[in-house]
Amino acid sequence: MRVSILLISFAVSTVAFVPAGPSRVRTSAALKRGREGFTLLHSSSPSDSTDDPLLTSPNSSPSIDLLERQKSDLVRLCTGGEKPSSEDVKSRVDELELLAEQVGIGQASSFSGLMSGEWELLFSPEDDTRSSPFFWAFRRAFPDQSDQIFGITDSIPAPIKEVGPAYQTVELETTTGSDKASGSLVSRVKVATLGGLATSIMTTRCKILAMEGLDGLRLQIETTKPEDSTVLKKLGPLGTFVSENAPPFPSGEALERAMPGSSEVVMRTTYCDEGLRISRNEERYDMPFVWRRKTFGSGDFEI
Repeated sequence: MRVSILLISFAVSTVAFVPAGPSRVRTSAALKRGREGFTLLHSSSPSDSTDDPLLTSPNSSPSIDLLERQKSDLVRLCTGGEKPSSEDVKSRVDELELLAEQVGIGQASSFSGLMSGEWELLFSPEDDTRSSPFFWAFRRAFPDQSDQIFGITDSIPAPIKEVGPAYQTVELETTTGSDKASGSLVSRVKVATLGGLATSIMTTRCKILAMEGLDGLRLQIETTKPEDSTVLKKLGPLGTFVSENAPPFPSGEALERAMPGSSEVVMRTTYCDEGLRISRNEERYDMPFVWRRKTFGSGDFEI
């Protein structure tokens, strides 16, 4: 019971947080610097449309051109200002994935060599904090209480609480001809409170345990910690020392004590190319997250 109360309290604080204290696949890819300063990447199959940085050069088939246009439409929908509805995004995602399957692009993400790198969240069907695998695991540990807890924290209005941007860094090591995998996924979500007076980066570190089929990765939650706290920074060298040396919360262990097996989740990535990624919590499959690449993983690509 004490562990359950501790974990629930920690989950609430991460959403409305006031800071207190053996062979790799190698793929050749072309990079392009985007208008917003992100590293936006060409698709492996080019397109003759040029109205979005994700699109590429001419000499492609009509089906691939259509796929590139659908990618651009999805990105514009997700970044156009007001947050779109989950239904609109899911409809666009379903259309994109159907065409991508027909032309053979963005498939078998666990084996493609394209997962590694840093990704920026463009769309979350819920609060951006829910892109962190920690909250997927929290739902498994507390299936009866989690929706109520999330509902309370999600209802806190801006500017009292603001969330975002969110990023994920994936480092995936795979073995040719095997379903074995290793590596890490680090989730970082900025949480600001009190009109931005107090901010921190809620950082969850996960271990990649194995591949699950062609598009799945089994993740194990390890730790969660608020990093880069502006409150601690105001304390000068002492605050920096505390921030750098304070141990992270062992969220994976706490989840396991609350519900054995709950610290492991499966992330399904149903589309992934050099610039765009669509991932899902296997247990909430109809709620896709849309990510845009910032960088490739180190050593995974020959540019």
